[in-house]
Amino acid sequence: MSSALVHNLIRPELLALHAYHVPESSGMIKLDAMENPYHLPQFLRDEIASVLSGSEINRYPDPDPFALKEKIRKAEAVPEGCDVLLGNGSDELIQMLAMALNKPGSVLLSVEPSFVMYRMIATFVGMRYVGVQLMPDFSLDIEAMLAAIERDRPALVFLAYPNNPTGNLFSAEDVRRIIDASPGLVVIDEAYYAFASDSFMKHLVDYPNLLVMRTFSKLGMAGLRLGFLAGRSEWIEELEKLRLPYNVGVLPQRAAGLLLDHHGILLQQADQIKKDRAILHRELQALAEVYPSEANFLLFRMENATAVFDRLKARGMLIKNLSNAHAMLKDCLRVTVGTPLECQKFIEALQESVA
Repeated sequence: MSSALVHNLIRPELLALHAYHVPESSGMIKLDAMENPYHLPQFLRDEIASVLSGSEINRYPDPDPFALKEKIRKAEAVPEGCDVLLGNGSDELIQMLAMALNKPGSVLLSVEPSFVMYRMIATFVGMRYVGVQLMPDFSLDIEAMLAAIERDRPALVFLAYPNNPTGNLFSAEDVRRIIDASPGLVVIDEAYYAFASDSFMKHLVDYPNLLVMRTFSKLGMAGLRLGFLAGRSEWIEELEKLRLPYNVGVLPQRAAGLLLDHHGILLQQADQIKKDRAILHRELQALAEVYPSEANFLLFRMENATAVFDRLKARGMLIKNLSNAHAMLKDCLRVTVGTPLECQKFIEALQESVA
């Protein structure tokens, strides 16, 4: 009886969804989630412990942490005249944007394959989703994008820059053409900005319909779940109305503030990951077709990818199997850039798995 009630009351498009799956990873070398593999220096861990131990967790967090926002503006070079909106990771920000712009008949447009949460959150809020397929090399099909924009007049466009799960940066000129052609808001999702050679942050003052979204998760703060949206104050002021009270807790606020005081350490780790990425790319090329990446992961394609994934997992190596995620990703796997030792163990496990 209760099952029938659930199926009668829940929206059918939600019943058709599958919950976001996070695999069990205990005891594994975990290279599936684009996390920073490096620990913080001990002195900084001690500072964080001291700061957090003095936090009043019996009190609600600062609902509008001005000092933390100022640190973010400075560290992330947010242009003058722009403001920031904080979110529980970037997922919450995507949801706020979709809710804000979801008038009857509104469209959310993105490319495919890309970050799965764009489509999922559009479904959550009842917004029509349009996905434009990338070219075979995962570059933008700019003519198809412009045609979709003209046809569907999207209220909201998301472009991951670099793209996930492919790792590539789209042509900046093509992105500018999309911003110019869009009647609605264009959000450049720069989750992997610390590993990339370009950013649209500096262009926020050039376009009235542009926002830039970033998360600190890939920079070593995945456990804090802190993201931010940067844009002209008139956008941020309206979006603030959708932010749930106290959406960023006391401990994430204080830890992130301290880490941003030592932003250079995190950027040094990102630089090391880029060096590790180049070495891993070179070694992986001997075993598979590897795609260019400006993120902290590599997408690669090989025969019998699912069987290889299963063999890697049996050897204690957890990466991401994307073979069934999208037709363009057939036989594709994705590996996060780990420490040099983790990368070495991954290559050795892969060699054994394809032998």
